[in-house]
Amino acid sequence: MDVLNGVEVLAAVQLADGTGALGVFLPIAALAVVAVLIGGFILGKRKRDAESPPPRPEEQPQKPDRRTHIDQHDPHGSDRFPEDGHALSPYELKDHGNGPLPPDTDTPRG
Repeated sequence: MDVLNGVEVLAAVQLADGTGALGVFLPIAALAVVAVLIGGFILGKRKRDAESPPPRPEEQPQKPDRRTHIDQHDPHGSDRFPEDGHALSPYELKDHGNGPLPPDTDTPRG
């Protein structure tokens, strides 16, 4: 006679019965998660509906006929490569790119 087998079956029946706190909590938690997901979907849809629609093609901004920006040179030191085409070694770099800025020659606009 196998006594242990009967205990395992009894424990499995009690767990499958769902009469404990876990059996009550899981459906409530599942319903809460579903309610939060549905509420988030509804709030997101309301927020999207409240936004203005995207502009139509005729409402898009037109491209200007001429340039609207001015190209300015970088005020930092020269970043040119050597004219002969060889690569610079670390000891040849010195303070390459870390030099002081030249004084501003432009007159202030105002």
